[in-house]
Amino acid sequence: MSEEQDQQQQEKVKQLIQDYKVTFGQEAGQRVLVDLQNRCHFLTTTNVKGDAHESAFMEGQRSALLFILNMVNKKI
Repeated sequence: MSEEQDQQQQEKVKQLIQDYKVTFGQEAGQRVLVDLQNRCHFLTTTNVKGDAHESAFMEGQRSALLFILNMVNKKI
């Protein structure tokens, strides 16, 4: 990857982070984040005893939420 391509990629990432911040930084976005935290097992276990598939599914939901929260909280 050339230096110019690298710089373009970094700008795209910065813009995407800003987009997450704008989207979830507004009142409606905050309500959606609270809803996702309740639905996606943010503060609860994702282990379902005896059901590895359900555990993996629930952990996938939680992982997506953690990614969103990470993007919203990144410093740019």
